[in-house]
Amino acid sequence: MADSDAGSELFGSYEAELKLVQADLNQKLDQVPELTGEPRKSAVRLAERSLEEATELLDQMRIEKQNIPSSARSKINQRFRNFESDIDASKRKLKDLSSDRKALFGSRYTDDPNTDEQLEQRQQLLSGTDRLDRSSQRLRDSQRIANETEDIGRGTLADLHLQREQIQHTRLTILESEGYVDRSVKTLRGMARRMATNRIITVAIITVLVLLIIGVIYSKFR
Repeated sequence: MADSDAGSELFGSYEAELKLVQADLNQKLDQVPELTGEPRKSAVRLAERSLEEATELLDQMRIEKQNIPSSARSKINQRFRNFESDIDASKRKLKDLSSDRKALFGSRYTDDPNTDEQLEQRQQLLSGTDRLDRSSQRLRDSQRIANETEDIGRGTLADLHLQREQIQHTRLTILESEGYVDRSVKTLRGMARRMATNRIITVAIITVLVLLIIGVIYSKFR
């Protein structure tokens, strides 16, 4: 229960931080359409960094929500899906803003792919795409780790359940063995009592016979 409470608190902490990052990201995205040239490129880069930070926080929330009890996870999942939808919308918006090359590069933009300026523009766009790809890869890796962790947890629970059954079976076997031992002890005690009784009876019979013999002999020589 303590681990579940800690997971809930940590998820809430990530959620609060993500809301702040989202507000900052939305503000930056709203500023981009008003800019051109270098200011626009700078604003796009700032928005990309905020988007990366938001994606990383979303990945952490995805992992932490696995530690939340199933009874409370439905509401958590709904909030998480809302955050995912918002982040995806921000990604699409940033992609649209980045694809407006004329506004992004201003008067320097040209359709001639052989100029140095155009090559630089293409490299910058590719760099932004690479960052988005890395973020997506981190998301997939986090999901894979979460799935592997969940599989390991299920396996551990199954092993513990099997060990519990083995312990219970061993305990029943021990109790049954103790019952056999108790009955054996009682049987041996009964046999010992009967042997002692038989010995006393035998001694008594021999004593009576000896006394009778002595009496007969005494009567003959009297």
